[in-house]
Amino acid sequence: MGTTPVFIFITWFTMQHLDGDFGRLIESFRAHGWGYLKVIVPSPFDPTAWKVILSYMAVELAFMRLLPGKTFKATVTPAGNVPVYRANGMQAYAASLLLFFLLQRYGPAHGLHVSWVYHHMGELLSAMNVFSLAFCLFLLVKGLTFPSSSDSGSSGNWVIDFYWGTELYPRVLGFDLKMFTNCRFGMMFWALGILCYAQAQAEKDGFLSNAMLVSVLLQLIYITKFFYWETGYLCSMDIQHDRAGYYICWGCLVWVPAVYTSPSYFLVNHGGRDIGTLTALLLLSAGAACVGINYWADRQRQVFRASDGKCSIWGKPPVFITASYTTEKGEKRSSILLASGWWGVARHFHYVPEIMGAFLWSCPAGFYGLRFFLAYFYVIFLTPLLFDRAFRDDARCRDKYGKHWDKYCALVPYKMIPGIL
Repeated sequence: MGTTPVFIFITWFTMQHLDGDFGRLIESFRAHGWGYLKVIVPSPFDPTAWKVILSYMAVELAFMRLLPGKTFKATVTPAGNVPVYRANGMQAYAASLLLFFLLQRYGPAHGLHVSWVYHHMGELLSAMNVFSLAFCLFLLVKGLTFPSSSDSGSSGNWVIDFYWGTELYPRVLGFDLKMFTNCRFGMMFWALGILCYAQAQAEKDGFLSNAMLVSVLLQLIYITKFFYWETGYLCSMDIQHDRAGYYICWGCLVWVPAVYTSPSYFLVNHGGRDIGTLTALLLLSAGAACVGINYWADRQRQVFRASDGKCSIWGKPPVFITASYTTEKGEKRSSILLASGWWGVARHFHYVPEIMGAFLWSCPAGFYGLRFFLAYFYVIFLTPLLFDRAFRDDARCRDKYGKHWDKYCALVPYKMIPGIL
């Protein structure tokens, strides 16, 4: 909590003002000391930044409430609760993109330019950092005084409670706050932000480079997959096991806009070049295949669970284990664990194409020295994150299912990479 806010401002400033050169950053710190942070961190009270952020939030909250969608019931929580959502993620995504392109087309006549987001990203991040810290404090107090469900509680240490959260499913006025921060703010900004950066690069160089185009298209394919599969995400570790605190909520409100979009942000100043038609097509094809395999794996498990195992996986009846467990309330329940298709290759194989896809949409930046480290920071961050998630999920499942998990691991012996791990 002490380093991540500082890190996002240092990386943003280095990309925006130092051409991505960490050498120049180090020289500046040597010359001015830690007081140089005052130069790096913009004021968090820029009025235009707050207007943009609050307007964006208002629109996305309105889409959550007003757009039609089927009722979706997620899987049972550790305390035995069943979260209920309106599944309108794809509708909100389509509406957000439509509003973006309308603003891109008609905004300049009214003094509104989508490239403003790129040029004032520092002010936006600074404002969001302050908002997010206050929001996490609100979540801490809410979870301790008026939680939304029995999936809540304190660790006994307020620092850990602030970081990890005190509630699994906080809701206010009918809005699910984690669905908003994770999906409708963080992931939606990822899509809209990189489009703003593409506009900034086109305005700077007079054309949209194929390097930027490939990077943005691959990310949009991934984000479109996310919103199409949003109900699957609502049954993932992020939602069902990680509480709403600094780790998840500050991460989605600040870290995601800053880090997940960084390959395209970097390309505004370094992407005005031709990477060649063949290279562009190869990157697009390979990247799209990685996203496709990632979705294919998630979809297999989603269909398997929805049909209670009465389906076909790769043309055959699925192999699975029925694992019983006991909830925190002492209720006996059971889950079915898929060991066919991609889930028979490794227990978390779907993370491998996700990492490869992130690498491929960073590749248009090229490989030209240390300054290009920032173009690849997202995939560098993502790799240990997903490995850690695989280990955490395994530990959680072993604790939950006991001997049934051991049987499952005997069927699917590898955690992520067949033959290696």
